[in-house]
Amino acid sequence: MTLHAMIPIPGDLHARYNRDSAGRDWLASLPGLISEALDRWRLTVDLAPGAEPWNGHGALVVPVLQDGVPSALKIAFPHDEAQVERHALALWDGHGAVRLLAADAPSCSMLLERLDASRWLQDAPMDEARDAWSAIVRQLSIQPDERLEWRAFDHVAATAERWSDELPAEWERLDRPFPRWLLEAALEVCQTRGAVGRRSGTDVLVHTDLHFMNILAVARENQSHRGDYLAIDPQPQIGEAEFAVAPLLWNRIHDLSRTAPEEALRERCHDFSVSAGLDPEAARQWSVAREVENALGYAGSPRHGGDLRRSLWVASTLAGRTLDDLPRPHDLPDPGATEH
Repeated sequence: MTLHAMIPIPGDLHARYNRDSAGRDWLASLPGLISEALDRWRLTVDLAPGAEPWNGHGALVVPVLQDGVPSALKIAFPHDEAQVERHALALWDGHGAVRLLAADAPSCSMLLERLDASRWLQDAPMDEARDAWSAIVRQLSIQPDERLEWRAFDHVAATAERWSDELPAEWERLDRPFPRWLLEAALEVCQTRGAVGRRSGTDVLVHTDLHFMNILAVARENQSHRGDYLAIDPQPQIGEAEFAVAPLLWNRIHDLSRTAPEEALRERCHDFSVSAGLDPEAARQWSVAREVENALGYAGSPRHGGDLRRSLWVASTLAGRTLDDLPRPHDLPDPGATEH
């Protein structure tokens, strides 16, 4: 049996991509892609017998060794966000984010430094999480320069402009799944912070999926001036750094105060923003728009009813009028928990 054939595909990744022909084709191609990457970069697999590799929502991550040095081979399902990830990591060059060691664009494969996958901000005390997240945001918020990698990214303001057209159409197509005032709150943000209100002087490289599970601990032997944690899976865009706050608010909801969760959510938005040197009001506005957009993405799928209710709770709470008829926030599911 060849080495790559012994690497199992995690069940949740297989289930996610076994639903359509494109996903099944990618799953079928993974053994060959792994084998090619091992040969290309002269890697050896660093998995215990029978152990599964790591995976995120859209990629397989295999622990490997290159010349005896622990590294991680990431092979992503080819999509727009995955195709530009290597450009963001190259620009950050290991400052605030995992270091890119090599990349192969056609196979959507990257060789990365290995972080400690057993420690992340999902489990850290909230004060520690705030401080680590804030330090990372400050490091990641680099301004555009003449390097060619910058040409690969979409702009947050352009995303907002697109939403101005798409959100009302989706809301109507889905038979108005939430009150009009919440849609209008998101559209006001798109107008205010989109191309009309864009201030190019505030443009930075933005990690748009900077939630607690996408911040892993640095291996202890590599800790120095880089800090204790680094970001992964950036889904990069250019724009206002405040766009990065929203994922903090739709994760770890169960850690909010049980007696006043709505106030606690708004306080989290404010406290994390201030700690990172961001504008709390801009962060709140972007978070409303992002969660309304998420809600519309979930509204068309019965499997994501829990995600829909969570997005509506976060969006409406940040907009100042928590919707009635939603579960208590501590009864909401974690992101990605599907219903059958």
